[in-house]
Amino acid sequence: MPDLQTRAIDIRRIAVSLIHGAGSGHPGSCLSAADVIAALYFEELRPGIDKFVLSKGHACPALYAALYLRGFFDRAALGSFRVLGGLLQGSPTTTIPGIDATCGSLGQGFSIALGLALGLRQGSDAAIGQPRAYVMLGDGELQEGEVWEAAMAAGHYQLGNLCAIVDYNKMQSDDLNAKTMGLEPLDAKWRAFNWNVQMIDGHNFAEIAAAFANARATTGKPTVIIANTIKGKGVSYMEGVPSWHGSVKLKPEEIRQALADLGVPTDRQPEYAFHV
Repeated sequence: MPDLQTRAIDIRRIAVSLIHGAGSGHPGSCLSAADVIAALYFEELRPGIDKFVLSKGHACPALYAALYLRGFFDRAALGSFRVLGGLLQGSPTTTIPGIDATCGSLGQGFSIALGLALGLRQGSDAAIGQPRAYVMLGDGELQEGEVWEAAMAAGHYQLGNLCAIVDYNKMQSDDLNAKTMGLEPLDAKWRAFNWNVQMIDGHNFAEIAAAFANARATTGKPTVIIANTIKGKGVSYMEGVPSWHGSVKLKPEEIRQALADLGVPTDRQPEYAFHV
């Protein structure tokens, strides 16, 4: 099996291509989350046992890419992204193979994951171990009050089988989090709600793996992994630029440069034309 770095690059290539083909989407958010999503789908999640919720549903092209690479649907389905009546809509839905929760309205996915973790805790099996629920949130999403209600409940119920990942790229919409509504001290906030807190580099696979291992070993409280990431990671003109959050339409020269930055030579770029 290809290593996680290769899988993450594949996810980035497919995600930006889906957005280009659809004429809209959220590239910055997909690119910052790609490494953690690769680690989840090619190392951490146990198929048929664990659940994953993409609470930051606008980053779904990265999730769809991972599901495609894991064989949940075929290449033809990639052409349906953001197509009316198509399989792959602009936010995850449970009509899509491999999707555990319908998300889109920010904050709600976290509450769904809380409910999944509570339910999964009732189904512990010595043969397979404790089923776990994982959820990825955007950092701007943490400004939603519902997030902190769920965080308080998870801490109260000591949900050791719940692991949240914050894609902490420091940007939302068209500006910095700090200029919109500051989040710091973010680690202290989660600790105050009785969470086990891991602060990592969200593009370092060794740190990602260690954080997941720590989460599995922590049984008395939920774990949050605050993954410091770069918005637009891997595409030179998108990195650290808030305007690439979305929804944006990539021009022909922009998708060519994006794929080139991600290691796709010009003669291979037509392979990434999923929409016809």
